[in-house]
Amino acid sequence: MQQSRGADPPGSSAAGAVAVEMHDVRKVFDHVVALDGIDLEIARGEIVGIIGPSGSGKTTTIRIILGYYAPTEGTVRVEGHDPNRFTRRDREAIGYLPQHFVLYPDLTVAQNLSFIAGAYGMGWIARRRAIPRLLAMMHLGDARDRLAENISGGMQRRLELASALVHDPRLIVLDEPTAGIDPVLRTELWGIFRDLRDRGRTLIVTTQYVTEAEYCDRVALIDAGRVVALGTPDELRKLAYGGERVHLTIPDLDRALTTALLELPFVRSGERVGAEDLDLAVESAREAIPLLTERVQTSGHTVTTVEEAREPFDAVFVRLVERQGARSADLVG
Repeated sequence: MQQSRGADPPGSSAAGAVAVEMHDVRKVFDHVVALDGIDLEIARGEIVGIIGPSGSGKTTTIRIILGYYAPTEGTVRVEGHDPNRFTRRDREAIGYLPQHFVLYPDLTVAQNLSFIAGAYGMGWIARRRAIPRLLAMMHLGDARDRLAENISGGMQRRLELASALVHDPRLIVLDEPTAGIDPVLRTELWGIFRDLRDRGRTLIVTTQYVTEAEYCDRVALIDAGRVVALGTPDELRKLAYGGERVHLTIPDLDRALTTALLELPFVRSGERVGAEDLDLAVESAREAIPLLTERVQTSGHTVTTVEEAREPFDAVFVRLVERQGARSADLVG
């Protein structure tokens, strides 16, 4: 069986290996600081989301990873190599989907893919195998003979993604792949990204949609050229709120019970919200919920609601950015 271009050689072990390393990376454009000390490690076989508002430094970060920009300061290694000294073979191991991919409007869907494959040095036999597989993966089989200018915007985005994958790269860098597309297609694309991850590929995905952090294995939250936080979505929730959050509704909640619950050893912090509601930060919501319920009941009160409160990730992001801003203000002060 022919080994795919992007596969690891037989006998190699990619488990736990680092695909991308960035240490104290700064990038300055004409006295404007785009990146201000980025530290980031990405393991092989994971999806890492680089998430932040427009202008936060996401695109600059990936262009440095790809070798399009040289860092002003700091070191970068991609699969152990300096991106500014990539060989052709190094570049062929990477697939890149920029924000604004240019298709050839007067070529068909299949011809676009064939052209891009040829640019990567793929022969006609390899193309005949790869293109039908990609057309099926992207649900473009029925459109293979239509001109690129005559397909919908969503189909064009899927064709652009197929072009980035045609040579079966090990590292896939996607800059705003879901920008401007409908929620249904966005969900479909993330399904494709997870399938690629499960096949051992490493994906770096930038997005302005911070709720897409839920789809990533780990998330780097970037704001003003700095990594505000890095971790799994659940780790970042804990970081933002000081633990997992539990919400209780107790109709006869009084001050004595509130104090007793806040003083429990597994409760990190909390606050009363309204006459009957209490929000608590705990180490483990699953372990805390039965203990909290028991404590309320033994005190002679009634619990009508006790549940883990999972804030949407946009709220998590805002809270982390605000915390970073407060720390920066403290340092300046």
